[in-house]
Amino acid sequence: MNMKAEPQPRRRDFIYIATGTVAAAGVGLVGWPLIDSFNPSADVLAMSKVEIDLSDMQVGQRITVKWNSKPIFICRRTPKEIAEAEADDHADLIDPATDDERVQHKDWLIVIGICTHLGCVPIGQRIPQNRGPWHGWFCPCHGSMYDTAGRVRRGPAPRNLDLPPYTFGENETVRIG
Repeated sequence: MNMKAEPQPRRRDFIYIATGTVAAAGVGLVGWPLIDSFNPSADVLAMSKVEIDLSDMQVGQRITVKWNSKPIFICRRTPKEIAEAEADDHADLIDPATDDERVQHKDWLIVIGICTHLGCVPIGQRIPQNRGPWHGWFCPCHGSMYDTAGRVRRGPAPRNLDLPPYTFGENETVRIG
């Protein structure tokens, strides 16, 4: 009878398996800190949600708060600003949107204060020449103008000021994030 003997493990096979195991463990030990470094840091996680007390804001007042390293414009609109925004709902807009689509409560406008053209921060001071004919915000870098609903009305900006995720809470607070 002609029977083939099964190959016996050799010492060299053991060395290959042991070396591969140690190499895989080494890659895991070196790679884990690298992969873990892509997770957000504690300060970023802490800024992912912010709660603002709105009880002290007067009608017509605007404030800027920071959320996720972005400026957030919070505006307690006057009846005149609300009326202007609603009157322009069907105007010829660069990025059409009605006032109702942009706000949860007519009195409050909450937008991310970054121009959608090149990422500048528009100014919205109470000085009329800085706010443009639509009484909203003006980006001095390239001339984009926004109305009292944060809609782009003139300039190179392709879309309206972005809206952050927010909800109104009890006791006149708003939670962004």
